[in-house]
Formats: sequence, structure tokens, C-alpha cells
Amino acid sequence: MSKQAVFTMKLESELRAEFMAAAEAAHRPASQIVRELMRDYVQRRRETREYDEFLRRKVETARTSMHANSGRDNDEVEAEFAARRERLLTGADKT
Repeated sequence: MSKQAVFTMKLESELRAEFMAAAEAAHRPASQIVRELMRDYVQRRRETREYDEFLRRKVETARTSMHANSGRDNDEVEAEFAARRERLLTGADKT
């Protein structure tokens, strides 16, 4: 990837000194580390946005289902899974 842009930032002199010392100790250019940090941040934000959109779609699907009366309420779901757990526990005791 071509490196044609310049990024200037202000930060505390102590932070800069510590960062430069850490980069030197790792035998890596500070600019390379900053680029990696920026890429990681952008990737995490992308993943967060994608997950938020995934959840939004699931909630919308559930709301649509409930409004169409094709969903089940919490008591029905709890009862079904209580029965499943009971069957599994009973079956596990027989083996």
C-alpha cells in the first residue's frame, strides 16, 4: 500500500518518549506501529458496526414476528426448554 499521506498529531511529550522507547526496544519503526494500531482500530470499529447491524436485523425480525402473532412469548419458550432439559436429564440417568 502506498504511503502518501502525512498524519500529524499532538500528544503529551511523556507519552511520545515512552512510545518511541518502546518502539526502539521492539526494533520497529514508530510509524509502523502506529499504522498497525490504526488498522486494528478501524477493523474493531468495522466489526462493531457489523455486529450492531446483525443485532438490529435480529431484533427487527423478532418484532415483525411478534406483531404478526407468529412468535412465542417468554413463558412458552421457558416451558418448552424446561421440558427439553427434563427429557435430557431423564435420558442421561438411563445410560
